[in-house]
Order: sequence, then structure tokens, then C-alpha cells
Amino acid sequence: MPTPDLLARPHHDGSALYVDRAAPAPGERVTVRVRVPHGHDIDQMHVRQVTDGEPEFSAARITSRTATDTWWSADVVCHNPVTSYRFIMSGPTDGYLWLDAAGLSRRDVPDVFDFRLTTFGLAPDWARHGVVYQVFPDRFAKAGDRPAPEWAEPADWSDPVDTRRGHIGAQWYGGDLAGVELHLDHLERLGVTTLYLTPVFPARSNHRYDAATFDAVDPVLGGDEAFASLVRAAHARGLRVLGDITTNHTGVTHDWFIAASADPAAPQRDHYFFDEQGDYEKWLGVSSLPKLNHASPTLREELFDRPEAPVRRWLAGDSGLDGWRVDVANMTGRLRDHDVNHEVAAHMRATVVDAKPDAYLVGEHAHDHYLDASGEGWHGVMNYSGFTRPVWTWLRDKDFAPSFLGNPLMVPRLGGPDVVDTMTEFNAMVPWSTRRANFNLVGSHDTTRVRTLVGADTRQVGVALTLVMAMPGIPMITYGDEIGMEGAFAEDGRRPMPWNESDWDSQIFDDAQQLVAARRDSAALRDGGLRWVRVEDDTITFLREVAGESVLVHVARDAGTSLELDEKDLPGIGGGRLLAGRGISADGSGIRVETNGPGFALWLWKDGGRHGEAL
Repeated sequence: MPTPDLLARPHHDGSALYVDRAAPAPGERVTVRVRVPHGHDIDQMHVRQVTDGEPEFSAARITSRTATDTWWSADVVCHNPVTSYRFIMSGPTDGYLWLDAAGLSRRDVPDVFDFRLTTFGLAPDWARHGVVYQVFPDRFAKAGDRPAPEWAEPADWSDPVDTRRGHIGAQWYGGDLAGVELHLDHLERLGVTTLYLTPVFPARSNHRYDAATFDAVDPVLGGDEAFASLVRAAHARGLRVLGDITTNHTGVTHDWFIAASADPAAPQRDHYFFDEQGDYEKWLGVSSLPKLNHASPTLREELFDRPEAPVRRWLAGDSGLDGWRVDVANMTGRLRDHDVNHEVAAHMRATVVDAKPDAYLVGEHAHDHYLDASGEGWHGVMNYSGFTRPVWTWLRDKDFAPSFLGNPLMVPRLGGPDVVDTMTEFNAMVPWSTRRANFNLVGSHDTTRVRTLVGADTRQVGVALTLVMAMPGIPMITYGDEIGMEGAFAEDGRRPMPWNESDWDSQIFDDAQQLVAARRDSAALRDGGLRWVRVEDDTITFLREVAGESVLVHVARDAGTSLELDEKDLPGIGGGRLLAGRGISADGSGIRVETNGPGFALWLWKDGGRHGEAL
């Protein structure tokens, strides 16, 4: 059943239409605004903020009216580093209403879904406004042949991935950093702005999450010189580059671990967890991945603080990275009763910003991240819980149900209302500044490929990519998703990139180019607030809005019902234009949306004053 009257509900979010300072200083007063559509008879409104753990209320006031809405304003003082707030309102017929980030409620609600202002600063503009492209170096491209390392099982570029246990990490296709550099034109052609490389440090696996050192680039990939050349070439094209580092563990061949294992008195001994028998703590029991002990001041000095510490070193200079993705960030610094995760995240954030003020820091987090994503540490996380998984539940093929990152049950297939409720709840628990800095992704090198997820109707890949590009957050595409590469699970999806374009799905690539361009061309898609318009089992429609520009986004996983939107509800909409997709027609007084089967449509229009800029 459709969710009714979504546009008719009072609304607030963390975007500039509703909050006048995205990055307030401690103690600063911030004006927050609520849009109340006409038809509500609200005559009282207060903002409730929590100060030092105690709620306090301030009266809101009507500050403007438009043809469609009454706008109320109130002030919130950023007394604490994270200041939570929500609104209470009432009227003769509306009665008693709370408005928080999860929506409207006629009953009292807990603080967990409060809106939040933070004083930690924002992720850099280039990251929040960009589009990220993930590359697995062994499988993206190779510039030439070189001898295989002794741990490897060499494979030809056309060979299938060997997914047998014991062979997955050893199969070696020979992709290298010079190969990535040779294909930077593909990234430009697609329109992405940021290259994210999975680890490049020496290791004994094709994925390199078992680093042997953090102080050099793997010679198998071309070494330090190839890395510097790639980063300089990317920067020359206006592309940013993210690295990938494991702060949770190293490999057993890491120089720290070798020293720690050889001598109980070694300075590196406390970098790890050793028991009285000399055994060591392993990440998820994997013997090749000893877990790091971040209670150790010497580890933090080695990793973050010394002038040549790896987190600093690889950000330096014109061939330096522009930020880090942190592997298993949710487990870093945590073991039984030992938990310094937030300290480590804040320490790394301070280190990164000190080394490069506009660097970006994103943590891998596959689960509920609200306790770990206040914005003090990681700028954002990979939003598996609030984006990837709900999108999977909506778009997965009826005959294919993947498991999700260790969940013993298969992903269910759900209708639009359940999907939107899931997104809303998970994202309501973090500050808007965090949500905007999170990665939105429908897959990665650790998951099922989206092309396999959706099944035979490849039009649904475009639907998935629309959500990636059009929702609040930073879009991330895994190499090959833009051409329809397949893979039933993580390792199966780590296939070599086919460079013969006859092997590409041209429609998926055309859709991807169109959607990336739409994201880059629209201020509303990059910076706007989010309002739901209509949600049904098979269709989801929403608005992204900034002052002066709005984009209507419509996606359908099946034959969608028609939707008509009138000028009286959304002034100016009839004079807009199609930004991407198909299925929208206008007659000057409004628009009609109608998709024939799975599809997407984005409609952009300019508006003057309808967001309450003046009385």
C-alpha cells in the first residue's frame, strides 16, 4: 500500500534550508527551521534541546509564509560537542506532535532519533560533492608482465575467479598501479571524481589486507615510484585518491609482528595481544591477521604520531593521498572489555587533518553505526546498514537471495514502505553531517555484485545507481558495476575488468554516465534536504531541495503506477526539465510520472522563494 500524504507532513532535516550553520563552533547559536504545509493548524511550537543531559525548551516563531507552507524558526545553542534537539508542536485539530529525524509521532519518543548538531567540522567539500570509484588493483588493469610473487597462483586475465577455499586469496592476475594510471581516462569518461584504491602495501594475498609493512608500496604493484606516478597523474586530471589501511590488524609477516613474536621484550610486543603462553589474538580467528592493541602508546606513535608514521607519510606532498578508508573500523580498538575505538578514531582524525587539512576519513562499518559515527572520528562510514542493505531488500531478484556480510539468513525481498522505514531509522540516529559524509553504495569488493543481485532485468541496475547518486551521502561505485560485471558473492565479484567494450552492457554504462553527470550538475542532489513524496511497494519518489533548485527523483522496480504532481503543491515544477532517465512529461501546470517497468527519472526545476526565504 502507498504511504499517503508524505508531502503534507511538517518537515525538518540538517540541510541548509532548515539549519543556518552546517559546522557551528562550540557555544554558537544556530537557527533551525520547520516547514509546516498549509492544512495543518499548528499554533504552538517549541524546540527541545538537551544541554548537559537535561532537556530545555525554547519557543519557535513563525518567520515566513509561502503559497504552500508556513515556516517556523527557533534557536539551538551548541552547548555540547553533540547537541540533540527535536520539535514539539500542537494545534486545535493536530493535537500533540513530536517531530524528530524519524518523522512525526503523537506520543512521547526517545532521544535516539533526535536531530543533532556537532562542532567537529565537516568532511571536505571535494569529498561531499564527489563521486567515488573503488579499484581492486590486482583485478583492474595491468600495464605489463612481471614475475609472480612466491605466494601467488598466477592466472590469465581471461581466467575465471577461483573461489575454492585456500585459493581465493592466492590467485594473482597481475594488475598493477601503472595499469590503473593507463585507464584514468575511463574514470574521467564515467565522470567520477575520486579514485579509491584497496590496499597497496606488500602482503601475501591478492587483497593485501594482511600487510607486511605500512612503509612501502608492494613491488608487485610497481612499488613506491608507480604509486607516486599514479597519484600525480590522477591529481593532474582533477581526481582525488583515497588509500586503504588496516588499523585493526596486520599480517603475520608485518615487521612489527615479526619483532614482537621473536622477543617478548621487544618494543613492538605491546602492539599486539599476547597471552602468557605466547599465543596472540587473531582477527575473527584468522591466524594470518594478528589484532593490534591500541591501548599501546608505542603503537599509536608508530601508526599516527612520528613524522614518518604511515597515516601521515602517505598524505604528504603532491604525490600524497587525499584521505583514508579504514578497514574494519568498527572493530578497531575493541576486544572484550577493552574498548578505545572512539579514542583511536579521534586520534586518527586529528592526525589526518594535521597532515592534510582537507583530507577525508571514512570507516568501514557494516552494521548499526550510530554509536561510532558522531563526527568526532571518521567523517563518515560505508553506509551498509542505512543504505546498501535496504536497497538490496528492495531490488534483489525474486529468485536470488544473497546473504549479507555474515548474516546466516538470506536477504528478504521487501516493499518500498519497509525499505524507506529502514533507511529513515538507521540514518535518523546519526547527525546530518555524518549522513552526508557516508558512502552510499550498492556493492563493494566485499559483496554480491549489483548486476547479479537484480537478476535478468538489467534496467534495475540503473534504478540502484539512481539511489546511489540521488540520496544524501557520497556515491561510491565499485569498478565494473558501471558496465554490468557479475558476481554472486564477494570473491566471485573480484573479477578482472574487461577492457573490450563489446563485453560491456552499454545500457548500464549509459545510465551510469547520465546519473553521475546529474549528481555533479545538480546542487540539490549534492547538498539538498530530503523529503519523501510517495512510497509504494514497487515505486519510491522523493525530493532533494536547496534554495532555488529542486530535483524530483522517481525509481520503480516494476511496472510503476502513474503519479501526478501539481504546481499548487510544488510551484515551478511544470517548467522544469528532465535531468536523467525517462518517463516524465510536463504540461505547464504540473508533471506526470509514468515508468514502463523498472526505470528511473530525475526532474529538475528552479524555484523562487517557495522555501520561505521571505514573509
